[in-house]
Amino acid sequence: MRIETQSSPTLTRQQRQDAASEELQNLFSEILTQSGKSGYASADAYESENTVEEDIQQTWDDWFALSNVGNYPDGVDAETLKTSYGELLVRTYNEGGYADPQGFLQSLEKEDLEVVQHINRLAKPIDTDSLSQEAAINLLLPRPTQIDLDFNGLTQVGAANTIRFPNSRTPEAVVNAWNETTAGMSLREKMTYELQMSLPTMLANIEVDENGRFVSQREPGDPGWVNPMASPDYSYVDFTQQMLDYLDYFKNQIPPDQHEQQTSFYQAFQQALQENKAP
Repeated sequence: MRIETQSSPTLTRQQRQDAASEELQNLFSEILTQSGKSGYASADAYESENTVEEDIQQTWDDWFALSNVGNYPDGVDAETLKTSYGELLVRTYNEGGYADPQGFLQSLEKEDLEVVQHINRLAKPIDTDSLSQEAAINLLLPRPTQIDLDFNGLTQVGAANTIRFPNSRTPEAVVNAWNETTAGMSLREKMTYELQMSLPTMLANIEVDENGRFVSQREPGDPGWVNPMASPDYSYVDFTQQMLDYLDYFKNQIPPDQHEQQTSFYQAFQQALQENKAP
């Protein structure tokens, strides 16, 4: 399953990176399914004439070559780290690590755990005894394939809870609409909308009094934490309309260029959702 993303002159670097991410998602979604877990809802079927081990190594190498941004501690060589983590991904697959990620991590030597720590850019050494299944398995998955295993709206990697959109639970039609709408968008602008798409979950866990004043905020793992986006009848189309209504209501309080930009985005996204027959 060799992906020709590195030499094509017609694709931007971001497009090649996105293609490499999709190949990883397809492969690891199949691996996770075989281990009794859910991969990416938007993943395509995995097909290849190579062995799974060969494809793990190849897809990881291709993605890392396009996506590595450094920022590793002094003395950590990126190329060595890439090779070591790729070998560890193959070991995880062969030794049942995706079925029992906590047990697999506990079996690793200190040097291997340091590889996992650095590739995931964790500030502190990994405490293998404190990890949930989601926190553990995501340490053993390349970043584009990390999953929201418990469907709480967050993707836990080690001790960190990360906000992602689309994430592993986002329906394929929504992902297609998102990709169409954000094509060519700067990373900074795209990240702004990714954060806004997670607002329903963030706001649902804020408690206010009868006057609308802030009382408290539930944290992930707290009793009562809710994820509205996990509801079978959650509507992304309705959310875009809510954002458009908000922008219209506060148009005199939002800088004109920002109001125009965001209104244009949510109109385009809503149309793309409807064309893709997304919920």
